[in-house]
Amino acid sequence: MEKLGVAPVEVYEPFRAGLPPLGRYWRSLWARRSFISEYSRSELHSRHFDTVFGQVWLIINPLLLSGVYFLLIVIIGGHSDKVRYAHLTACLFLFYFVANTLTGGSRSVVKGQKLILNTAFPRIMLPISAALVALIRFLPTVVVFFVIRTIIGLPLGWAMLWAIPVVLITAMMALGLSILISCLNVYFRDVANFLPYFSRTWLYLSPILYEVSALKPEIRKFEVFNPLFPILDSWSRTLVHARPPQMASLLQGLAWALGFLIIGIYYFLSRERDFAVRV
Repeated sequence: MEKLGVAPVEVYEPFRAGLPPLGRYWRSLWARRSFISEYSRSELHSRHFDTVFGQVWLIINPLLLSGVYFLLIVIIGGHSDKVRYAHLTACLFLFYFVANTLTGGSRSVVKGQKLILNTAFPRIMLPISAALVALIRFLPTVVVFFVIRTIIGLPLGWAMLWAIPVVLITAMMALGLSILISCLNVYFRDVANFLPYFSRTWLYLSPILYEVSALKPEIRKFEVFNPLFPILDSWSRTLVHARPPQMASLLQGLAWALGFLIIGIYYFLSRERDFAVRV
């Protein structure tokens, strides 16, 4: 008599805040990496990223904003500077990478309601997919910036390779924030509606419309409260000025990124079993 195979059974226990078995959880997440890729592609397709106009608008939007802000700076300041325009454009591109990750992540769990109710899978896949979508949308803007940089004649240098770890740190921070805010939005639905106002305020408080070197010492002491401050400063030094970033800024940005990632993952995993009755 042949031994019949037994199908795996998912057991749903009453909700209790706490972490699941992490080893099994991460193995299950890794086994579904192809699903994360396909889910991200479907999201990009829904946003028409696979069309020419979809990709062009992705680049034109922050580019137009940088042009408008630069004109305002010229009108108010009474002078123009190609380096300042390059700084403004580069930092806007990186900032919108973080902002788009937050926007996509905030609605990722609620948007995946049908999947959550009908399929057993690690729910953290949803904000991870949102972060992956934002990263894919960000990469073409880097190419566009290098074209702008070449046109205005800024010098090149090997120090620009420091942009790679800066992007990795930014992606880590954006992922942590995406995971955290996706969970918060399950319990407080107004989080997603408040996010655009928060992002705009964060933009003005970050070194985007101005460079860090232009700030007074008494104002710079408040930079420790802005997670993007050291990252944007490192990004500008690397891509605009072709100089190595300050190691203190990189380490500070890395500390913020790891902090958000650890807190976001812990909070998300500890509440994940409650999502089915909340969405």
